[in-house]
Amino acid sequence: MVGDGGVTGGVTAERRRGVLAGLGAYTCWGLVPLLFHALRSVGAFQVLYHRVAWSFLVLAALLVLRPDRAGLALLRARPAVLGRLALAALLIASNWVVYIWAVGRGSATEGALGYYVNPLLVAALGIVVFGERLRPVQLVALGLGALAVVVMTVAYGRVPWIALFLAASFAAYGYLKKTVPVGAALSLAAETCFLLPFSAVALVVLQLRGDAAFTNGSVGRDVLLVTMGAATAVPLLLFGVAAQRVPLTVLGLMQYLSPTIQLVCALWVFGEDLPPERLVGFVIVWVALVLLAWDAVGAWRRRPAPTPVPEPV
Repeated sequence: MVGDGGVTGGVTAERRRGVLAGLGAYTCWGLVPLLFHALRSVGAFQVLYHRVAWSFLVLAALLVLRPDRAGLALLRARPAVLGRLALAALLIASNWVVYIWAVGRGSATEGALGYYVNPLLVAALGIVVFGERLRPVQLVALGLGALAVVVMTVAYGRVPWIALFLAASFAAYGYLKKTVPVGAALSLAAETCFLLPFSAVALVVLQLRGDAAFTNGSVGRDVLLVTMGAATAVPLLLFGVAAQRVPLTVLGLMQYLSPTIQLVCALWVFGEDLPPERLVGFVIVWVALVLLAWDAVGAWRRRPAPTPVPEPV
């Protein structure tokens, strides 16, 4: 009996650790706009180059300390996986640069909308790519998502392309990552390897031309550029801890924390506006996400309990 209690307590402690790690990861991702906003005097592409370079250094150090030999062997044996990672690198780079640019130009609110819309696009991707048959509640949520885009188009006077691009690029990136049987740290390190030569050349050219932000401004700005590595790697590692210990349903609910923090930053820290006509679009998206979350939790609860494994005598 004591042994069973110890096992149960251990599982509970691991679950708690996973939940805290997940909350930490999504909180970090939610606060990243503060970093980009502080670097708004630096061009979006230059910020991207630094993010790639410093992220690579942090991830390389982590892999030296905790090498993923099985993952490296798989990459060497299956070149097609490297091809998918190269495409993933282009997607995440484009996602990063558009979001950095959006925050710098005062469109962090629309950026937050993009990450709210992302789960709805992921569901649509399941229909188009995998031929999934969605449940009625999921179909209603998708319909509300489409309605929200129409409302936002009218409110902005244009198609909210920043939000749609961020949602679509991240949904496609997530799909590719699911097809890559490699750990998170190694896969992101491989992605930055593909981007590193371009970033390194661009940084050298900028330095030679005297247009580089690094070492040509305040020490504080240099420190912020260097922290790009940790800002990318730390939430990734926290997410890896959470993914191993928390059900996907719970992680799916946690992901809404990130755009919520981004929206709060946009409105209260950056002073962006959210007029009533745009707020209506956000409310419609929130209703759609509540429906998705409610359906996901219901589906999880309806799953049959796992068959107990007999203990050895």
